[in-house]
Amino acid sequence: MKSVTLLSAAAVAATVQASPALNARANMESITTSGNAFFKGGSRFYVRGIDYQPGGAAADVDPLADTKVCKPDIEKFKKLGINAIRVYSVDNSLNHDDCMNALADAGIYVMIDANNPKYSINRKDPHPSYNAVYLQSVFATIDAFAKYPNTMAFFSGNEVIHDEKETTLAAKYVKATDRDMRAYIKARGYRKILVGYSAADVTDNRLQTANFFNCGTEEERSDFFAFNDYSWCTSDFVTSGWDQKVKNFTGYGLPIFLSEYGCVTNTRNFREIESLMHSNMTHVYSGGLMYEYSMEPNKFGIVKIKGGDVDGGVDQTGDRQELQPEFNNLASAMKKYPAPTGDGGYSKERKASECPKSDDHWMLDSGALPDMPEKAKQYLEKGAGKGPGLKGDGSQWAADSASTSENGVPTDSTGQTKGSSGSNSQDKSAGVRGQAPYFVSGVVALMTVLGFAL
Repeated sequence: MKSVTLLSAAAVAATVQASPALNARANMESITTSGNAFFKGGSRFYVRGIDYQPGGAAADVDPLADTKVCKPDIEKFKKLGINAIRVYSVDNSLNHDDCMNALADAGIYVMIDANNPKYSINRKDPHPSYNAVYLQSVFATIDAFAKYPNTMAFFSGNEVIHDEKETTLAAKYVKATDRDMRAYIKARGYRKILVGYSAADVTDNRLQTANFFNCGTEEERSDFFAFNDYSWCTSDFVTSGWDQKVKNFTGYGLPIFLSEYGCVTNTRNFREIESLMHSNMTHVYSGGLMYEYSMEPNKFGIVKIKGGDVDGGVDQTGDRQELQPEFNNLASAMKKYPAPTGDGGYSKERKASECPKSDDHWMLDSGALPDMPEKAKQYLEKGAGKGPGLKGDGSQWAADSASTSENGVPTDSTGQTKGSSGSNSQDKSAGVRGQAPYFVSGVVALMTVLGFAL
């Protein structure tokens, strides 16, 4: 008995020594939801952050896996006074302890896109791309970040539904992924981590998309809804049309925030933050993320990374140069317009929406979702295993051999209906966005191979 006791104590000591940083940072409370708002403990939480992907999609760099990248940027984050970042592409085969712990030390929460250019839903041919290989990568990303207390949320997709009517058919596959991610988090015994969708700001389907992700059963409804908005171009609350977007979303039953904002038509003064933190908006919106941190070819950045545009952006460790006046403008706006005290007038009711019916701009006529692929169900019990990372073979051509087409007809391993003579067309334009060319869930593997910077 004595030897067993000593062995147990040693095992406990080894466990403590293995992850002292994580234990020390356990005071980073999980962000939760109540009604249409986020909360940190008993206090309302507002997203006051920035989008972060040094090198953009083309560089294929995970900024949270290299302290030479993340730590100098964290110093800039502290100067800006932000409380959250969004990272579009992470390598689920790598360790992220050092960067995530350093972010926690700075009081910064992290939102992670669960997709990457090789593992994503194909916007124009979604059915075969929703498969077990894809979900294994998504679940492995959850595994990689669930242990960190400052992992605030996962995005199940970004701008997959866009301004082409046919792309609305992809909505049920993204929402199925959304559902599956929550099921995996629950099945693996992780703490509650929020899962939601980041939408394009498309007038014709913005509300339909929001309602679709908030309809159905509790297992199917998202935890939040976000969209990317560039309509405020050094203007004001009314001229930008934000007043109408508040009106349109009043009564919506989930937390809403802007997953991207920051029009670059003129020099940005970031007065958007004043409105986002004002009672005109806080009863509906919970803040936003400014697009973006590093200066990429799209010219939205506020920090220039020396050498970051050389050789495809593979090296993002160079010196950081603050780009003025916009860096200081954002820092000043964060300081001048702090998060309001009190509850901001939020709605305590978490009300479900009616599923949208098909119309001239929306092709789905019900909220029905596809079942999780049979081969993916094993991950709920056994875990996803090691992630494929950013250099894997990809998933868009890896349709399950036992899957079925949308009309229930068996398909072959490529997702092509058996016995048909048609071709399995892949999307060659998914993810192209006029404002910000980061990849999104609909980008295709072919474009990654060719090295296009979307």
